[in-house]
Amino acid sequence: MKKPILNKLLIYSLLLLPAGCAENKYVKIIDQICPPGAAKADIMATTEQVLGEMHFAIEKLDSEAGYIRTFPLTGSQTFEFWRKDNVGSFNQAEADLHSIRRTTELNVIQQDGRPCLNCRVITQRLSLPQNQNTTGRELLAETRHSAQKLKFGSEQKTNATWIDLGRDNQLETEILKRIESRLLADKKQPGVIK
Repeated sequence: MKKPILNKLLIYSLLLLPAGCAENKYVKIIDQICPPGAAKADIMATTEQVLGEMHFAIEKLDSEAGYIRTFPLTGSQTFEFWRKDNVGSFNQAEADLHSIRRTTELNVIQQDGRPCLNCRVITQRLSLPQNQNTTGRELLAETRHSAQKLKFGSEQKTNATWIDLGRDNQLETEILKRIESRLLADKKQPGVIK
């Protein structure tokens, strides 16, 4: 390998090293809150508000059943500092390197005579099959003569799939903490318009 390439690889690996060794932002992961004195309608309204602030778009909202599901939200990149859907440095690095999306489901259930809110965030990564039609020389020539573009072959378009990576416990905790904090703040300030 040439020396400039080795230098770039070293720089990239040093930038990503903290992400690989990072600890969870939250030591205690929570997947349910039971805010004292909160009504189901208040929980639903606050949940919708918090999800909107986090840039999630609501796909399904059933206030009577106490259920909210969002459309999949693509993970934010590092330069999108205004978005807060990547909790922790590992999740941020993963979203920077891969196409990641998250879908959120929240349920209000009755537990011990009071409403409680459960949160579940499912994470997926885009998987594209390799393009068999392009050789290295064709790709190099295409890159030299025009702006670099991401083109999908017909096989790639039809075989692209989202791979389930499981739950994002840190984002679940962040969402629930934001909702709980907002509900407690609204309770302290009676007459606040939501």
